[in-house]
Amino acid sequence: MWLQRASRRMRTHTYMICVALSGVYVLIAIGAVMMFVGFLGCYGAIQESQCLLGTFFTCLVILFACEVAAGIWGFINRDTISTELINFYDVAYIKAVDPVESPSRQAASKVLEVFHDTLECCGKGDDNELFTAVQVSVCPKKTNPVDLLISQSCHTKLRDLFSEKLHVIGLAALVIAVIMVFEMIFTMVLCCAIRNTPAY
Repeated sequence: MWLQRASRRMRTHTYMICVALSGVYVLIAIGAVMMFVGFLGCYGAIQESQCLLGTFFTCLVILFACEVAAGIWGFINRDTISTELINFYDVAYIKAVDPVESPSRQAASKVLEVFHDTLECCGKGDDNELFTAVQVSVCPKKTNPVDLLISQSCHTKLRDLFSEKLHVIGLAALVIAVIMVFEMIFTMVLCCAIRNTPAY
């Protein structure tokens, strides 16, 4: 909802906002599909329905294949993804340092705050006078009162996210994949047990 409001305000850079909105819609759709698949599995197990459990297993196989494909695509295009995120950050940066007060500037400042708080960074590394004027309001504070602002470049942090932290992302994906494989195994075991149970 917030991104939709921001897209109306930042009309000059709607492409980057549309990309972000697309990502949000994809995540919502994935959540809805996962909820439906989970319902199939639970209801199928309660009712001991081979049909529902078979559908659940098929959905898990499809989701597993999609996750593997998305992981391979993300690994191959990691440089492109980091570049697009940097471009999106730069668009918000340019708007946020605009000396003219406007709704688009406020929306861009909120975008920068999200980047800065999440990545614990501040600015692009070439802090100009315009950015220095808004730095206190958009940059996260350090716990040490002597060094109030985190000054590491967000460009560097975004590149590091897809290079140095790639093993963390890969490990998380591997854990999810292992869990899904166990789900498929247990589903098939339950389905075979139901099939072999004599009907009374």
